[in-house]
Amino acid sequence: MKLKQRMVVLCAVLLLLGLAKIFLLDGGEGSAASRRDLRAFRKMEAGLALSRSARLTHTLQSPWEIASQWVGPREVYPEETPELAAVLIALSTSRIERADVGYKGTQLKALLVLDGGQKVVFKPKRYNRDYVVEGEPYAGYDRHNAEVAAFHLDRILGFRRAPLVVGRFVNLRTEIKPVAADQLLSTFLMQGNNTCFYGKCYYCRESEPACAEGEIMEGSLTLWLPDVWPLQKHRHPWGRTYREGKLARWEYDESYCEAVKKMPPYDAGPRLLDVIDTAIFDYLIGNADRHHYESFQDDGGASMLILLDNAKSFGNAALDERSILAPLYQCCMVRVSTWNRLNLLRSGELSSALRQALAFDPIHPVLAETHLAALDRRLSGIIATVKQCMESQGPDNTLIEDRMNLPHP
Repeated sequence: MKLKQRMVVLCAVLLLLGLAKIFLLDGGEGSAASRRDLRAFRKMEAGLALSRSARLTHTLQSPWEIASQWVGPREVYPEETPELAAVLIALSTSRIERADVGYKGTQLKALLVLDGGQKVVFKPKRYNRDYVVEGEPYAGYDRHNAEVAAFHLDRILGFRRAPLVVGRFVNLRTEIKPVAADQLLSTFLMQGNNTCFYGKCYYCRESEPACAEGEIMEGSLTLWLPDVWPLQKHRHPWGRTYREGKLARWEYDESYCEAVKKMPPYDAGPRLLDVIDTAIFDYLIGNADRHHYESFQDDGGASMLILLDNAKSFGNAALDERSILAPLYQCCMVRVSTWNRLNLLRSGELSSALRQALAFDPIHPVLAETHLAALDRRLSGIIATVKQCMESQGPDNTLIEDRMNLPHP
């Protein structure tokens, strides 16, 4: 065969191989990776609906001990968690032993201690479900229901990097005030017949309290991560400046990702792919406020990026803030497992799965239907972005096989 003919045949073979990889990783079931990811997806589907009557009857361990044992370097909870419903029910019903102002931050929250000594973060309701937060994509108060929805989305995506969250109705008069520390109690006030508090934080003001309906306040509870897993805070490489007229480098330098790849911990290990996973997660929920993130301490870059503080989400269902996806479209790379999961959630499967998961929660309905529809629309945008990367960079450079599993200590 002549050299020219050989070259034509070789190019055709390479093209077919590339198309085959795209097909197998675009909802197909032919590759080992796709089959493995499909099995994981079916497991997620089988365990998605949680029972409101679940209880821990087969163990002497407390729900807090069980949840603590789930945590590892690369997951907050494992793939299969038959006790999850019971742990969430315990979160939403256990007696409150102590209450105090929240830990450091810009938004109103309270730190509660539940029966058995378990710390949780309480975020109060600020908006009705159909309220639209106008302005910048990071504007407005924290949304307690966003924390609940984000946790269940984390389950559906298979990341398992978000702390456990559940909605709860709290009686401020009988459950909080009798056990509240003075610094929290001093921020309580009445507006008409409604009990309110404003707490202590950077933006907390007496003129802007969170108010119950009468004495009953709706909110979310986030389970505190075990003390044996201390956190380390990092500045997000794609963080915003929050200054009018001043852009961050990533907002004007399209080659910015190449610089990030040279900086630890993004120059090796799973962290950069975690950042890209997080960008996908944040774009879906509309969270443009992840200026910092946490990992576990002394991890050498191997720890997951923990999906904490997701309350600046689900504010405006009509706004698709594309800049949140900058890590994806600037680096043009994504995990094979993430890509496979996204494809399995197309055609309305994502909103359907989240609707099913949220039906369990005590504050159901957690999201307005407009936000569920927005998830499916944004997912289509993510898939289109990855396909553009595959066309420009090639599937081998775009789809990265990275399944780092570290044993529990």
